[in-house]
Amino acid sequence: MTMQNKQKRMRVYFTGVGGQGTLTATTLLARTALEAGLDVVAGEVHGMAQRGGVVESVMLLGGWRSPKLDLGEADVMLGFEPLETLRGLPYLRQGGTVFSSSDALPPVGVSLGKAVYPDMAHIESSVRAIAGQCFFIPCRELGRQAGSVQSGNTVLLSAVCASGALPFGVDALEAAIKKFLPPKLQEVNLKALELGRQVLKG
Repeated sequence: MTMQNKQKRMRVYFTGVGGQGTLTATTLLARTALEAGLDVVAGEVHGMAQRGGVVESVMLLGGWRSPKLDLGEADVMLGFEPLETLRGLPYLRQGGTVFSSSDALPPVGVSLGKAVYPDMAHIESSVRAIAGQCFFIPCRELGRQAGSVQSGNTVLLSAVCASGALPFGVDALEAAIKKFLPPKLQEVNLKALELGRQVLKG
């Protein structure tokens, strides 16, 4: 029996803001899964390349034909921005797992005073009402500590890998960073990976 046959099917949903690197993070995690010998389908659900637009993507593990995700189907949700985590909640199945940044990047409407950004307590309680497990992590702040705000995405990926929610761990992500990221980006992302691993320990 091959690993693919034994592999549990799993749907992972990613959501963030344009310019944040959500699709890059999706690609890195999909490559990590492929390197770990898993059957992977990944794709963009909905994307706005311009800065500030919503970007959604999906990674399906375990032998799916197309990267399609309906409401209430995601087993794991990775939110790279808290408001987008809240907006993406309908995709999560009841009892699913959520990893979200707790560092806000308010959309243009909020910056212009046309909309109000919900407070974190509201976002967290809404997520906890559906998720079986959820983790809110100051990704941008930890990315800054690692040397680049953008590496906060790696903090989030590392935390989900460290949690056991996916069928591969942090070591697989570390190997993928060393194999697929340009050498000049590796050091900061490996620091971010270590910070993400520590978040779950602490």
